[in-house]
Amino acid sequence: MVRITDVARRAGVSPSTVSYALSGKRPISPETRRRVEAAARELGYRPRSDAPPHGGVKVLAVAAPLRGGTDVPAMMRLTQSVVTAARAYDHDVLLLTHEEGLARVRGSALVDALLVTDIALHDPRLPLLRSVDPPVVLLGLPADPRGLACVDLDYRAAGEACVDHLAGLGHRSVALAGSPPEVYLRETASARRLVEGFTAAAHRHGVASSVHPTEPSPPAARALADRLLRAHPAPTAVIVQNDPLLDPLLTALRHLGLRIPEDLSLMAVGTDIPPTITSVTVPSAELGTHAVDLLLRNDSGTPAPQTALLPPRLTERASTSHT
Repeated sequence: MVRITDVARRAGVSPSTVSYALSGKRPISPETRRRVEAAARELGYRPRSDAPPHGGVKVLAVAAPLRGGTDVPAMMRLTQSVVTAARAYDHDVLLLTHEEGLARVRGSALVDALLVTDIALHDPRLPLLRSVDPPVVLLGLPADPRGLACVDLDYRAAGEACVDHLAGLGHRSVALAGSPPEVYLRETASARRLVEGFTAAAHRHGVASSVHPTEPSPPAARALADRLLRAHPAPTAVIVQNDPLLDPLLTALRHLGLRIPEDLSLMAVGTDIPPTITSVTVPSAELGTHAVDLLLRNDSGTPAPQTALLPPRLTERASTSHT
C-alpha cells in the first residue's frame, strides 16, 4: 500500500506538506500543490478519508510518558501551558502518557501536530520522530537534534549560572542534589546538561563539586544531608534540581542543626520553587507557548529544524549568602 511518506519522497516535500496539500487544511503554494498531486496520481495514493476521524477538530498531541523519576507536577504544569497556547490556534490537545503513544499516532490522521517531552540525549524515539507524518517539535534538546525543531531552557547555562553565583559569594565547595538515579540512567537531557554546566563552571572557578542523584523522599533526604555534612571538604552550598526533594531536604538539614543561609547556602532549579529560595525557575509557560507557536504558526506545515534555548534567569533571595 502506498503511504503518505512515499508521496512526500516523490514530491520532495515533508509528509505533513502532502497532508496539507491534499486536504486543504493549510495554505500551500500552487506549485507545491501541483507537485504533490502529480506524485499522488503517479503512485496511486489514496488518502484514508477526506475528513479526519476526529470530525474535523484540529488536534495537537503531547507525548509526555510517565516514567520512573518523572516530576509529574512539573510535567502537568508544562502541559497546561501547551493547552493554553494551543487554544489560541483553535487546537484541542491529546495527552499521550504511554511509551507506545507515538506509535499509535504515527501515519494516522488522529493528530495535526506533535510535541514531545522528556527528551533524552540519545533518545530512542528520534528515528521515529524524524519519519512521522505530523509536524514535530521537541520540548528538550537531544545530543543530535538534526532535522528536528527543539525548544528548551538552556540547562547547561543554568548550571553555570548557579555555580557562578555561589563562587562570587566565596563558596569553594558546592554540591548538586539532582534528580532520581533513573533520570540520569536514561540520560534525560535537562538533568545531564545541567550537570555539564555545573561541572564546567566549578572547574573554571576552582571549586570542589559533587553530584548526588536523589530520590525525593524523607529517608533519602536525611541520608543526603548526613552525607553532605560528613564530606571532606563539606560543601558550603547546595544546588537542588529536584522540586519534590526541597521540602524534605530542608527539614533534614534543620534536624542536623544547619541554618540556611548562615551555615549552608541553598539554590534550586525547577518549576515550583518556594519564594525564599535563590533559584533559576524553569519558565514552563514560556516554553509551552514558544513550542506551540513554532509548531502551529508555520503555514508550510513542518517547522524548520532549529534550536531555541531560553536563557536562564537567576533570582537571588535569602537562601544564599557570603561564606
